[in-house]
Amino acid sequence: MQAPKFAASRSFHQELKRRTNAYFAEAGKSTTGGKTLFFKAVLLTAAFVAVYLHLVFWTPTAWVGVAECALLGFIGAAIGFNVMHDGAHGSFSKKKWMNQFAAFTLNVMGGNSYMWNAKHNLIHHMYTNVEGVDDDLDAQPWLRLSPEQPRRKLHRFQHLYFWFFYALLFIAWIFYMDYQKYFRGKIGEMPIKKMTASDQGVFWGFKVLHLGLFVALPIYMVGVVSWLVGFLVFMAVAGFTLSIVFQLAHTVEHTSFVVPHETTRKIEDEWAIHQIKTTANFATDNKVISWLVGGLNFQVEHHLFPNISHVHYPALNKIIRQMCAEFGVEYNEYPKMRYAVASHVAHLRELGRA
Repeated sequence: MQAPKFAASRSFHQELKRRTNAYFAEAGKSTTGGKTLFFKAVLLTAAFVAVYLHLVFWTPTAWVGVAECALLGFIGAAIGFNVMHDGAHGSFSKKKWMNQFAAFTLNVMGGNSYMWNAKHNLIHHMYTNVEGVDDDLDAQPWLRLSPEQPRRKLHRFQHLYFWFFYALLFIAWIFYMDYQKYFRGKIGEMPIKKMTASDQGVFWGFKVLHLGLFVALPIYMVGVVSWLVGFLVFMAVAGFTLSIVFQLAHTVEHTSFVVPHETTRKIEDEWAIHQIKTTANFATDNKVISWLVGGLNFQVEHHLFPNISHVHYPALNKIIRQMCAEFGVEYNEYPKMRYAVASHVAHLRELGRA
């Protein structure tokens, strides 16, 4: 498939970069996370390890165990939002090895950082909400997420059952989707760069490590039934948490879904304006949510500046809002998370009927 082409960059993106660079120069700040993010990473990682060790080696009672498995899934998702995500974008630290180390937390959890980079950093961030290219929109046949996708009878009820499929995301990701991409050499219809021997070793080595840490060892310590219940709870909570945060960023009522020109493959907007039109923020005044989701409620800021750490998004929010007001570009934001969830449900309901 030929990759789409954006309109040439105009004054909007150039001026936005100028103002952003000026902010960091005047504030004397680095674009990376710094000590604040490092402390958060240590705290979340220590919490995850502590809960894991208690579950596997101290074997709490059934109800406590289920609660701790749910907590483990939530902490795992938080590590993904705060540590892995910044590391994979190169914004966790000035040091390349530390960014790679942060990104590799995904490998320990069972995913693969190489596939994530190709799917998320290279394709999703470039071609956000572009039908047929952005793999994040592909949940067929179970869900219809964009207007250009075929509608099936079951989609009439997707606004009711989507919760279940979001809970399956993580387990499907690590046990099916990564392998599908690996053996096809494609993400959707977009080819991915050939993996080196080192990339291959990381892929298979960490897949085996994950099976050892999260399947074999727990089964040995607590038995098959207890492991299976706990593992499914852990995966469901992690999967749902990851899904809902990312879906609120792009598949809501006021974001655009773009189809490139059939023959030229051109997109009307320049890249920066395309990112604003296809993305939405939520609950940016809620410091607890912002802390837990790694600033991914500032999704507009993240899509415009993916190489800047999320700790700076509140400051960038003011700059981008001002730019949008000056250039007449609509800025999508929901003041509360529940409003964004309601909009996502309404979006699914509309696509299920239309």
